[in-house]
Amino acid sequence: MPKLLIINGSVREGRVGLPIGEWVRTAAEADGRFTVDYADLAEVRLPLMDEPNHPRMKKYTRAHTIAWSERVEAADAFLLIFPEYNYSYSAPIKNALDYLHTEWDRKPVGLVNWGGNSGGTRAQVALRPVVTALGMVLTKGNIEINFPQKQVNDDGEFEPNEQQATVLSLQLDEFVKLDAALKPLR
Repeated sequence: MPKLLIINGSVREGRVGLPIGEWVRTAAEADGRFTVDYADLAEVRLPLMDEPNHPRMKKYTRAHTIAWSERVEAADAFLLIFPEYNYSYSAPIKNALDYLHTEWDRKPVGLVNWGGNSGGTRAQVALRPVVTALGMVLTKGNIEINFPQKQVNDDGEFEPNEQQATVLSLQLDEFVKLDAALKPLR
């Protein structure tokens, strides 16, 4: 069974990313086709990149980098969850990506993000060249959420609309297909 690593790149206190991440994790686990690992970057707590060597060399010296490398290496696919800040992606998601290199290569990646009027579109556009440079293969459909606070109920749970739920289901389908195609190349 392929391993899906869901990475939540929203770390602010009171973040809407937490209920969005829980929705994604619950849906992926209920799907039943994946072993799901959920990395909340607020808990992973990677400092700003502090390795002395280039990530491509895989000569890591810090315990946090070694642990992060092992976790990412073990995954077959990724779902990145992140907010749009100032027309781009969040610093924690960029930092988590930059720590490593070969661990990301030839693995599928899907994007789930949010913002105001744009729904996070600009953040996705900005992140696409980064994940491509790391060798990841984007799923066809990605989720953009406009004003996500409006979809969080009184119990603090994110309530996806029909389109968001459908696109997440399509992403999970894509992960299965892309993993099968890319696994022999790793």
